[in-house]
Amino acid sequence: MKLSFVIPAHNEENYIAQCLESVIREANKTSRDVEIIVVNNASTDKTREIVLSFSEVKLVDEPRKGLPQARQAGFAASSGHLIANVDADSIIPPLWIEKVFDHFSRHENLVALSGPYIFYDYSKTKNALVRAFYYPGYLLNRTNHLFFGKAAMIQGGNFILKRSALEKIGGFNTDIKFYGEDTDIARRIRGQGKVIFTYDLPMHTSARRLKKEGFVKMGAKYAGNFVWTIIFKKPLTKKYLDVKD
Repeated sequence: MKLSFVIPAHNEENYIAQCLESVIREANKTSRDVEIIVVNNASTDKTREIVLSFSEVKLVDEPRKGLPQARQAGFAASSGHLIANVDADSIIPPLWIEKVFDHFSRHENLVALSGPYIFYDYSKTKNALVRAFYYPGYLLNRTNHLFFGKAAMIQGGNFILKRSALEKIGGFNTDIKFYGEDTDIARRIRGQGKVIFTYDLPMHTSARRLKKEGFVKMGAKYAGNFVWTIIFKKPLTKKYLDVKD
């Protein structure tokens, strides 16, 4: 299997280098077949120039601003059997790549794999609150799976999809701009096979959005869009705030 990283980046000059350094570092530790793609999503800062300074990285330009648009452009340019969707402000932890290959090798019908966020610029106390926030969603997901079978849970910015399954559902929904994009993919791809959310696959990322909008407000937005997308097949919140340092 080949693993393709797809990293959307809109004006991420302050974060993209450390993200790519972490991916390259982990890729160099393994013998696995890995490619790295960054989608320059209508950036007006130095994001494109920074990405071009990494010879190991393939750059794709997507002028249509939007997270699903960027993910779709990266997917179209990729060649991997597995597509790892990672955000530009994230840092992949040690053994993340090996854990991905291990899960997909052990579960033949696995089509989507995901894990939680750990915020590297948040306190331990606040990270504990974030972890606690995942539990109701996880329980709701398990209940839904066992009794209704209508949806699954994945964390945007930390999920891996099997290429063949993503092709069968027509790729990413580019009508969605931001909120609900991960729930929409999980809802549609679960009909192709197993979807696993595991705490054994965390992603280190920035808490800048939580800091900007507040924990309670953001929690309510994500919870509301999760439920709305499951029931009505579209997000509740269409507008979103560009959070940049």
